[in-house]
Amino acid sequence: MKRILAPVILGIAALLAWELTVSLGHIAPFILPAPSAIGHELVVQRANILSAAAASGLNALIGLLWGTAAGLLAAMAASRFRLLSDVSLPVAAVLNALPIIALAPILNNMFESTSSVPRRLVAGIIVFFPVFVNTLRGLREVDPTHRELMTSYAARGWTFTRLVRLPGALPFVFTGLRQASSLAVIAAVVAEYFGGLQNGLGSRITSAAAFTAYPRAWAFVVGACLLGLVFYLTTLLLERLAMPWKTIF
Repeated sequence: MKRILAPVILGIAALLAWELTVSLGHIAPFILPAPSAIGHELVVQRANILSAAAASGLNALIGLLWGTAAGLLAAMAASRFRLLSDVSLPVAAVLNALPIIALAPILNNMFESTSSVPRRLVAGIIVFFPVFVNTLRGLREVDPTHRELMTSYAARGWTFTRLVRLPGALPFVFTGLRQASSLAVIAAVVAEYFGGLQNGLGSRITSAAAFTAYPRAWAFVVGACLLGLVFYLTTLLLERLAMPWKTIF
């Protein structure tokens, strides 16, 4: 209870301080709307927020799935072949360094304006790096005792990877997934700022801000935060199911 109660009390205190600062300090709403105004917009716009979150969430989920699959396969191949590892790490670092604001407009121009593929590509590219790096590290850190045991059984190649490398790398895989789950949502939402379908949270934020409806824009920002939290908690739940013996929370 103490672990749960402390952040709840801190959050409520922060919201009260925010409300008082805006109300008593007469801060313009375009600089910082009051939490009460944002909460009102959350209630009024709840249907729009849910539909926009569903669109952004689908793009983030597809990007997370294909980025994770690509990261896992690349890490397995790189852990097996040293030359491939030396080549793939710099390439992965370059992909990680690509800014979304530069990548999204280019991909939007490559596809139709009604296509969601650019957002999903951006999310997958952002997801790839943390999954690849963490999985590769986990696949390399094999207990020498386990290696000797499997060698005595003449287990090689895929058998060794399936029975020793992959189970041992699970904590590293989920560390990468925890990072990637939130990054997928951020990438999908930010990619919506640069054209394409206007049905996601990012496009709704820019549209509301353009019409100076700042409390509404912040309400969509809160929706994006909640969507990222859902992705993160789902990843934690999957980690608990995959490794029930490991303390996560």
